[in-house]
Amino acid sequence: RPRVCRAWPRCCGHAGRLPAGRGHLMPRAELVGDGMSDLAAPSRACTGHIQDPASQRLTWNKAPKSVLVIKKMRDAGLLQPFKELCTYLMEKNMIVYVEKKVLEDPAIASDESFGAVKRKFCTFREDYDDISNRIDFIICLGGDGTLLYASSLFQGSVPPVMAFHLGSLGFLTPFSFENFQSQVTQVIEGNAAVVLRSRLKVRVVKELQGKKTAVHNGLGESGSRPVGLDMDVEKQAMQYQVLNEVVIDRGPSSYLSNVDVYLDGHLITTVQGDGVIVSTPTGSTAYAAAAGASMIHPNVPAIMITPICPHSLSFRPIVVPAGVELKIMLSPEARNTAWVSFDGRKRQEIRHGDSISITTSCYPLPSICVRDPVSDWFESLAQCLHWNVRKKQAHFEEEEEEEEEEG
Repeated sequence: RPRVCRAWPRCCGHAGRLPAGRGHLMPRAELVGDGMSDLAAPSRACTGHIQDPASQRLTWNKAPKSVLVIKKMRDAGLLQPFKELCTYLMEKNMIVYVEKKVLEDPAIASDESFGAVKRKFCTFREDYDDISNRIDFIICLGGDGTLLYASSLFQGSVPPVMAFHLGSLGFLTPFSFENFQSQVTQVIEGNAAVVLRSRLKVRVVKELQGKKTAVHNGLGESGSRPVGLDMDVEKQAMQYQVLNEVVIDRGPSSYLSNVDVYLDGHLITTVQGDGVIVSTPTGSTAYAAAAGASMIHPNVPAIMITPICPHSLSFRPIVVPAGVELKIMLSPEARNTAWVSFDGRKRQEIRHGDSISITTSCYPLPSICVRDPVSDWFESLAQCLHWNVRKKQAHFEEEEEEEEEEG
């Protein structure tokens, strides 16, 4: 795995290393050159705590050999770019991994001219094959949903992702495909700008309906005394890594959702409305922005809590530190169940007794930039969301200004 020239926030437990990876995170000061050794102590202390987002750089410990290509499904317009990219990667002697269902597309399966390249692919199936330790970097062809899908494939350490915008929205996919050869070559050679997009570690604990442990005379089947509800009811735990947001909503019910939100074990509020969004800074420009939240740069270590149509005039979106743990449960007086989804996937029902625990993951997603994290983000705001776009105010003519001064 590559080196990224910036330490991930220590609240996540990184202490300057990529988790489970072959590379490591290091401050840019260690790579700049001999001149950095002459820094005065106060300056070094400052740069060690407050780092310039644009200083994050991708370098390789050794030349990358394997690349995962993810293509948006059911989009005929991506077939030709996909073929061109894979052919180019093969010419660069790269090992190319492709999802098996992509090659089952009739347009690709019936293309005899592409057969020689297709036979060299390494294939995998989602939820069946583990490729987490085989990939050096990822290339996405599609919209923002393609990047979210790539994130879901890696529940641990994520390789750097290079995303081309060939879909309906390109906020997270900054690269244009017109000159992909030079851009891919630059990434393979290293020294590319990177933004570390934090993810959420989500743990869902659900009570299995109708499966209770038999208790006789205050003792369980094993002869031990049950401790609270955990010993009386069988539970199932699931864990997810989420790049954009966790959405808890009321589902098909006509009643308001009614969920309690805990922060580090303390009840902070009860959400009554259509639901609540818990998002990363990356997700702040997605559903959270539509629900009225502020947009936060992905370098900011934070978790956002945004209500969905709250039945309260004073419930405003809030931002909490990245290191806290949130816990969300149905309120005891809730009339109906709730539903939860993770980046729009794995949607499931939440009942009384179930819980959702959310904190910042130790495994961020390294997203490769076209220029740098700041320039790319503001350019995406302008192009995709038309942020602060309006007709310019006309200025006064010089003659009118002189008349006003004389008067």
